[in-house]
Amino acid sequence: MSLRFHEIAETYHRILNPFTEDQLILLGEICRLHSGMKQLDLACGKAEMLCRWAQKYSLSGAGVDISSVFLDAARKRAVDLGVTDLLTFAQGDAGEYPQTAHDFDVVSCIGATWIGNGLTGTVELMRPMLKLDGWMLIGEPYWIDPPPEAAYAAMGVRKDDYVSLDATLDRFESTGMRLVEMVLANHYGWDRYEAAQWIAVDDFLCSNPNDSDAPALKEWISNNRHAYLKYGRRYFGWGVFVLRPSH
Repeated sequence: MSLRFHEIAETYHRILNPFTEDQLILLGEICRLHSGMKQLDLACGKAEMLCRWAQKYSLSGAGVDISSVFLDAARKRAVDLGVTDLLTFAQGDAGEYPQTAHDFDVVSCIGATWIGNGLTGTVELMRPMLKLDGWMLIGEPYWIDPPPEAAYAAMGVRKDDYVSLDATLDRFESTGMRLVEMVLANHYGWDRYEAAQWIAVDDFLCSNPNDSDAPALKEWISNNRHAYLKYGRRYFGWGVFVLRPSH
């Protein structure tokens, strides 16, 4: 799916993942956030996590995303919440963000491990930026149960892109990180994430029937809806995993 399709489909989202506001706040509590801490959020989207945590904890931070549309929304959200003095945003490929020497208390990549060509590559990408006693946050899908073969093509993923929850733990441990907590999406979070895309695209198509991308966008959202209801809701899990470097 093109970046533009993402931007249209997530028009009404603040959190660009199947994560609720309550879960976002819980995650901050798990990480024991407090004033003076610094966070780097790679592929930050509309930066709801950065903005809310800056507001609640006086956390400072930086967000990186490839989408100017999402970053415009992030900057507006920072203004609305009164945290513009605490946050900076940079447009670009998060996978090429300049490496820093263990500078951040929290380094996060929530639902975008494509920036490191997969889970383990993204962990390795993030590690040099993280303080030795810091928190690494990874948002990643997993298979609740093995899906039918037809599910992979329908959902647009390769068979080995994601694994079971326990095999996801193995992937983390292979990088030398310790899984110390997790907050997993539920059906409500998934439904709000997916269904809000359907109405956003429908609204766009109603208002822009002659857009050059309209036929492809209509086909994409139709396939998305069928794949989610037939396979995704039953087989596909997602969570934010809280990691620390191994001793």
